[in-house]
Amino acid sequence: MAKVKTDRREFVKYSTLGILGAVLAGGFVFSPQAVKAENRLRPPGAVEEDRFLALCIKCGQCLQVCPYHSIKLADIGMGHGVGSPYIDATERGCYACSAVPCVLACPSGALDHHCEKPEDIHMGIAVLEFPDRCLATSNTPVPAGYNRFMHAFTDAQRNVTNLERELLEKLEGYEGKQCTLCADVCPIPNPLSAIAMVPDKNGGKRPEIYDGCIGCGACEEVCPTNTASIVVKPRVTYDEQYKNKS
Repeated sequence: MAKVKTDRREFVKYSTLGILGAVLAGGFVFSPQAVKAENRLRPPGAVEEDRFLALCIKCGQCLQVCPYHSIKLADIGMGHGVGSPYIDATERGCYACSAVPCVLACPSGALDHHCEKPEDIHMGIAVLEFPDRCLATSNTPVPAGYNRFMHAFTDAQRNVTNLERELLEKLEGYEGKQCTLCADVCPIPNPLSAIAMVPDKNGGKRPEIYDGCIGCGACEEVCPTNTASIVVKPRVTYDEQYKNKS
């Protein structure tokens, strides 16, 4: 199981590098299209992308105060915005800390200080992108080895926090059971306003997303399938994803 999830991460990593190489070869590395194509999940409170890139001073303060090690800094292989913070939900989502410390730590306004609590966060929206792969819809149990994989990311950190340990404890015991991980791990105070498991036409259950979803990516992180069945679309609103397509 651990190798399967590692393969997923490697696919994401090298696909990104491949896109960057194609962009460089075409001479469009600074084009608006390239920036849009590399739209990444930003930390809570991030202002509009162009303003965010202009205001962010790449200080890394948000990364240093994140108790889940959710925030990373873009390197040169990521294209634009080198040194700017982002979240890779295939490795570690955001867990919507009650005091939103990353926002408090931002000195430049790239993370808006009006974002004071989890309900103020609007990072994107979760989407069941690959329903045919979702274990819950087919009543497939969570596979053996899942817990070992979830420990791997945290074990690699130098200063594991109590909050990370509590998260791992919460994820214990899912192996061999019906998968409800994405709904159970939702970190906002009222998770049922964001996601719930509902009956599926195939006889299982599936996650249904509601307008309380903040796009934190926790559900994408814990999804046990090779390519995560549920993913977060950065900076997309609930209305844009769901209401406007109904």
